[in-house]
Amino acid sequence: MKKKLIAGNWKMNASLAANESLVRALQAGLAANPARCDVAVCVSAPYLAQLQGLLAPGGMALGAQDVSAFEAGAYTGEVSASMLKEFGVRYCLVGHSERRLYHGESDALVASKAQRALAAGITPIVCIGETLAEREAGRTEEVVKRQLAAVIAANGHCVSEIVVAYEPVWAIGTGKTASPEQAQQVHAVLRAQLQAASAHAERIQILYGGSMNAANAEQLLAQADIDGGLIGGAALKSADFLTIIAAAQ
Repeated sequence: MKKKLIAGNWKMNASLAANESLVRALQAGLAANPARCDVAVCVSAPYLAQLQGLLAPGGMALGAQDVSAFEAGAYTGEVSASMLKEFGVRYCLVGHSERRLYHGESDALVASKAQRALAAGITPIVCIGETLAEREAGRTEEVVKRQLAAVIAANGHCVSEIVVAYEPVWAIGTGKTASPEQAQQVHAVLRAQLQAASAHAERIQILYGGSMNAANAEQLLAQADIDGGLIGGAALKSADFLTIIAAAQ
């Protein structure tokens, strides 16, 4: 039985002092109550070096929030997968809804970013999800399957090495959360799609990423096809993040 994964997405919230305080609090909590799931924190690129120094080997894994679709070259402002690898990055978010919305990232670009991460030995956490308008139009399944299909097509047999995060856009940072039943329904669709694409689909973790918090984590994580969480705001509060980790046990 595969472990669950709890990954914190700090988004553009950080400072050297705040990072150290948060990591120390998380490490103290995990020392008192060791995690029986995988745990990662995904931070902005300027703080990768700091977190590399703070995180102990075998403990919380380091994650990045984005990666370039290019390997190297004249791409000012971009960060390549090989650069991330030098800082000990194990996971990298690709296709987060905020990147799709604010930076116009297409399904094809997200698939290319996942490909670059995999080539560097980094596990991409591929984010997919529908907007409120798409859900109300009854297009949830169509949208998430299209987004995942692009990644499957670009990565072939390597798709078994990715992590998928279902994050309904209407439930990110809004305080709204898909009910456990709604989340499970979409996760089951994604599981079936992955099983059709890979003989090793059983190893793929599918996370829920829409406002999972300390209060609702246990119910969401109890669902058959929810293998963990991609945590936003609650990941910035050590007590809440530790509660979610405990719920994944």
